[in-house]
Amino acid sequence: MKNGQSYPPGPFQTHKAPLILGAVMVGTGGLIGLIGMLVSGTAMASACRQWFRELDMPPTEVVKQKWGQTKAATAAGTTAWQQHDGMHRAHA
Repeated sequence: MKNGQSYPPGPFQTHKAPLILGAVMVGTGGLIGLIGMLVSGTAMASACRQWFRELDMPPTEVVKQKWGQTKAATAAGTTAWQQHDGMHRAHA
């Protein structure tokens, strides 16, 4: 026994008021975050709809075009990487 403490120690005790306040604050913060995500998601969806309406071609055609550009850029990058390994070689 040290310093007059009994062994084993007594039951674990907490103050309920700070725990309840913390839980309420976490819940409130989560609710505010959820509302923020809904507001920003709605604004983003509205902007996307507006953008799609202003396009000269349907979204599926835009996606096909962008996918083709992505494939071409990837192929060009792969070819360049395979042909040039970054090392300068001395000519004999």
